[in-house]
Amino acid sequence: MKHFGVCSIAVACLLLFEIGRAQTAPKGPWAPLQFLVGTWVGEGSGEPGASGTGGSTFSFDLDKKIFVRKNWAKYPPRPGEKTGTSHKDLMILYSDPAGASVRAIYFDNEGHVISYVTSFPAKQSVTFESDVSQPDPRYRLTYELRPDNKLVVVFSIAAPGQAFKEYTRGLLHRQ
Repeated sequence: MKHFGVCSIAVACLLLFEIGRAQTAPKGPWAPLQFLVGTWVGEGSGEPGASGTGGSTFSFDLDKKIFVRKNWAKYPPRPGEKTGTSHKDLMILYSDPAGASVRAIYFDNEGHVISYVTSFPAKQSVTFESDVSQPDPRYRLTYELRPDNKLVVVFSIAAPGQAFKEYTRGLLHRQ
């Protein structure tokens, strides 16, 4: 009888944990983005001419009405340069007014503003593709969580009338 009481307490604790987790887990359009939440750091050598350092944070804001990505990168000086460059950007995801999809708006310290449509091609994967606006190039940003819990980031560009070509690829790990 003593073991039954201990088992009952353990089961009750597990149920309470699951109820609490279900109440805090995002629902609706935000559920597929849960895998991104947190701070991620880039993996790179930092050698001149090679990839730089960087990272991203993903979090919910405004009572889970928006999802925010803040990103930064530092690039080492190129041969002949004394200083490297840095890049910062902000992307805000929001549910479209009809609630049928997730959209995003991107801003960076270079003056770019890009509107994205969001899709979820697989579990723990998200793709942001810019709105078609000729004669501008199109952009695609993809995040995919690998089984080893590393995040693959691919940024591709398509010239007007052309197919997407990979521009950069990175690997992030959760901090």
